[in-house]
Amino acid sequence: MRNALLRIHGIFTRGAIACALLLFATGSHAAEVSGSGLTLGPPDSKNVLILHASNSVQVFKGVLEDFSQLNPGIRLEYTELSTQQLYGDTIDRARANPTALHGPDLIISSAMDLQTKLVNDGYARVHVSPETRALPAWANWRDEVFSIGTDPIVMVYNTGKLAATRVPHTRRELLSLLQAPDQPLANRISTYDVQGSGIGYLAATQDTRLDSMAGALLAAFGRNGVTIHESTEDALDKLERGDVTLAYNLLESYTRHRIDQGAPLAIIYPQDYTLMLSRSAIIPKQAPRADLGALLLDYLLSPRGQEMLAKQSGMRRVNASVVPAAGVRPMALGVGLLVYLDPLKKRHFLDLWRAAILPPQGSARPADPVALPR
Repeated sequence: MRNALLRIHGIFTRGAIACALLLFATGSHAAEVSGSGLTLGPPDSKNVLILHASNSVQVFKGVLEDFSQLNPGIRLEYTELSTQQLYGDTIDRARANPTALHGPDLIISSAMDLQTKLVNDGYARVHVSPETRALPAWANWRDEVFSIGTDPIVMVYNTGKLAATRVPHTRRELLSLLQAPDQPLANRISTYDVQGSGIGYLAATQDTRLDSMAGALLAAFGRNGVTIHESTEDALDKLERGDVTLAYNLLESYTRHRIDQGAPLAIIYPQDYTLMLSRSAIIPKQAPRADLGALLLDYLLSPRGQEMLAKQSGMRRVNASVVPAAGVRPMALGVGLLVYLDPLKKRHFLDLWRAAILPPQGSARPADPVALPR
């Protein structure tokens, strides 16, 4: 193709070159990228694979292109959705028409608790293959939900806004920084809006389960005028602009991608513990082409797929996710993730979170630690 373009350059004007490039770009196997979607493969293919995922299009694009090159006869239609929408849409489709085969053929989400609940409530298909059988026990639950890679949950700060000597390396150090007399993080710290973010809710409830200081930290966030972000990308935008100095509970992979692009950011792996969540995949029970969903899933779990995921999206390979020396272990898929999805427990947690982070207008932020449900 490069030689063809050079020949074109010798014949056509600059405007004609642009037209020629457009023709190349709209070929049968070209990627068609929209704001929240990606289409690959021949437009007239009868084999259409529909993928819905929370993965950023730009971060996931290289992986899907590799799959498309291996399977040139398949048309892949990818839509990026929030974790809550992925979960809600699956239930809504089933309630609207429980017997129809419609919707996506594979769902990938970083809200592994919501994926596990879909399995528990009967919305997923069983899939068994050499690739799924090779997974460690924590990465495969009931042969219906699978980890395709892991992502540490980290703290991130703007290196131009916080001196290296003051960077917190544990949650206790972060609490001390929030309580410092000079208030270096007042109105300069951000955390997930757990009301609308599946990842944020999962990380916050796991903090509550693992850390007796979670309530004190939440109260300190409130006293420091914490801002809330809807996604890791949203938080990274605020950090890169300098709107905030430090963000709590972000995805490592997206942060690495931003740092590689030159953002003045640095990652903190909390030394007390570092949560490691899974990007988990299910084949919905109503998948029109469950066979194609299984094909993509097996590719993602294959050695080649795992290599591509690590290189292109920054996720960690499933078989390289346990780092005992650093206190890093992935959260296991299974019923343990469902505890904080109990409606009463969830409502109680969110009420306490709102009281600490979003107090009613004119009221004081809590001075004492929040007694979160364990």
